[in-house]
Amino acid sequence: MNEKNKNLIIRAVTAVTLLPLVLFLLFKGGVLSAGLLGAAAAACAGEYYFITQKRLGVAAWVGMAAAALLPFLPLRDAARTGETAFWVTAVFFFFAWIYHLFHGPLAEAPSRAAHLVTGFLYSGIGLTALSALRLLPQDGLAWVICALTITWANDTLAYFAGRFLGKHKLYPAVSPNKTWEGFFGGMVGSVLGMFIARGFFFPVFTVWDCVLLGIAGGVLGPIGDLCESMLKRAYSVKDSGSLIPGHGGVLDRIDALLFNAPLVFVYVQFVRGLLP
Repeated sequence: MNEKNKNLIIRAVTAVTLLPLVLFLLFKGGVLSAGLLGAAAAACAGEYYFITQKRLGVAAWVGMAAAALLPFLPLRDAARTGETAFWVTAVFFFFAWIYHLFHGPLAEAPSRAAHLVTGFLYSGIGLTALSALRLLPQDGLAWVICALTITWANDTLAYFAGRFLGKHKLYPAVSPNKTWEGFFGGMVGSVLGMFIARGFFFPVFTVWDCVLLGIAGGVLGPIGDLCESMLKRAYSVKDSGSLIPGHGGVLDRIDALLFNAPLVFVYVQFVRGLLP
């Protein structure tokens, strides 16, 4: 068996093993769902810090813990999640700068402090949005699945459209394999995925939900993917980590979701008016 086929088998086995567990924990909600999202946030933060700093020092571990905390905040008071998250972020911001002020090296202290805060926000915002959506009194799970659908359906159809139709490069300086054909194929996938979810599982989605979120997710998700590719290319890293066998790091798997989850949160709050 060649290396490529072996890797495909590992990817498939990992997906079949982990996906039911992820969906089960999201279905259960509450502490179990928040725990899943918190663990993912900590893993993403750790991968970001290792990419940018090549090590996990004391400050990085504090950043990982702070990122893990964010998805638990909606459990305390969902209506005040934004306010509480602001204060957690403010405290961590000052910690990052004060820590590096005294631990140096001073020439790198500002950039290290900035990376510490960025990794915390990059990892925590999207997963906290998912946690808040899950706590909606009605149809919380549906809106979490919405964020997953516009992300995963996009990724799937973008892959096949790019592989069989791709001719025009999307952004070769950042991601040489992505094409415009894959981009538009992925957008079709996001919209189609939403209509399938609406037709078979979640009638709470309106036709406009499917169209608007499908198109918006078809744009923002790939941007999230490109942003992570930009990070890896800047630091000459192939994968964000190796935590998920055959798939790389957690950040590699949910980079688009980290951008799409806040999109769904904002849509639910300001377009559908379902959040306080």
